[in-house]
Amino acid sequence: MITIGAIVVIVAVVGLIGFGVLNDRVLKGLQPVAIVNGDKVTTNEFQAQARLGRLNLVDNALSTYQFAQQFGNNPQFLSSIANQLFQIQSQLEPMTLGNQVLEQMIQDRLIRQEASRRGISVSQEEIDKSLQEAFGYFSNGTPTPEPTLGLKPTSTLSSLQMTLMAPTATLPVSATLTAAQAITPTATMELTVTPTATATITPIPSPTPTLAPTATPTEYTLEGYQQLYKDQMERLKSINFGEKNLRYIIESQTYREKVLDVVLAELGVNADEEQVWARHILVPDEETANLVLDRLADGEDWNALAALFSTDTSNKDIGGDLGWFGRGRMVAEFENAAFSSEVGETSQPVQTSFGWHIIQVIGHEARPLPQAEYDQLRQTRFDEWMTGQRDNAEIEIREIWQERVPTEPAFPPEVESFIQAVQQQLLQQSQPTLPAPSTTEEPPTQ
Repeated sequence: MITIGAIVVIVAVVGLIGFGVLNDRVLKGLQPVAIVNGDKVTTNEFQAQARLGRLNLVDNALSTYQFAQQFGNNPQFLSSIANQLFQIQSQLEPMTLGNQVLEQMIQDRLIRQEASRRGISVSQEEIDKSLQEAFGYFSNGTPTPEPTLGLKPTSTLSSLQMTLMAPTATLPVSATLTAAQAITPTATMELTVTPTATATITPIPSPTPTLAPTATPTEYTLEGYQQLYKDQMERLKSINFGEKNLRYIIESQTYREKVLDVVLAELGVNADEEQVWARHILVPDEETANLVLDRLADGEDWNALAALFSTDTSNKDIGGDLGWFGRGRMVAEFENAAFSSEVGETSQPVQTSFGWHIIQVIGHEARPLPQAEYDQLRQTRFDEWMTGQRDNAEIEIREIWQERVPTEPAFPPEVESFIQAVQQQLLQQSQPTLPAPSTTEEPPTQ
């Protein structure tokens, strides 16, 4: 019985150890950190993308740090660099990084599910092609860059418009946006590939041709791409990120691009936008606005009245010209009046938070957006669509993700030391310097 008991104990211990190893190495990795409409996001998938995100940030920090070494000890420059590095370090905080990665993976599942409903697929050949292009290799030759959207010049002016605008010196092509309307790109987690551990974290560009004595550039061959790809995969293996993970990310990006194009087409998002070209005279009260309106009715010159009465100093000397603008650029009251007026029509006084406006419409037509604004519009509308998809989805986020965010690769110690050194230097410079003690003895008090 003692022997049997010992065997049972040994078997139990071995079983527990075996189960522990199995659970840690296999079962734990299969546990979901989130479930999106029944589709599981496993721990293994989550951790792989989190490690890639950390690698990108670490490489970015190293690249920025090495850039700083080339510019000496300029305090202002070093302070700016240290601040950038501190921001990168903050993004590596496990809860911050983990939440960003998890949200991106939830979006990925929603996009894939929408693609399935619409019969959208991604072939292995498309993944191969996208991988090659990510490394700067184009099997059919480097593509000719497509022209970007530019500002459309003002259409040929009608006799009415020429009458309205004379003697304005110049014809603007777009309205000036305020700082609050500046375009800000939406950050997303994307695959990036680098040839070395310290390279900038951006998709690998086409290799710079090496000029031989005959000035003939070295060709970037298929073999060159394959070697670069092999080197990159060896590097990614160091963070337990395999080729399957890499192809999945490329596939996800392709699905996103395809679904985005289809959804935006259905929403009617295109490069052309209804715009108005208008000018205004801004005054502080309704009484003054009516006075200006009466003087215009009596035939006085618009430009002269704008220069005399308008409180909008940014354009009063050019007849209050606001150029072309689309919807959403102006406050609602002003926008409604401008877009509902006919060309050549002068509005009744319009009150906004800025004062009282007399508005005159010079042009009204569909015009192409600048490329940056069009890209931002597409991203904004797609983000709105994604928000709707997420709100209507059944999403379960399991709190275990918080304890499973990887902490490797670690933030480079030399970069952390650099940040601390610059911060210490700035702290010392900000402290007031005490005057040196006087060496001259004062006469004794009488």
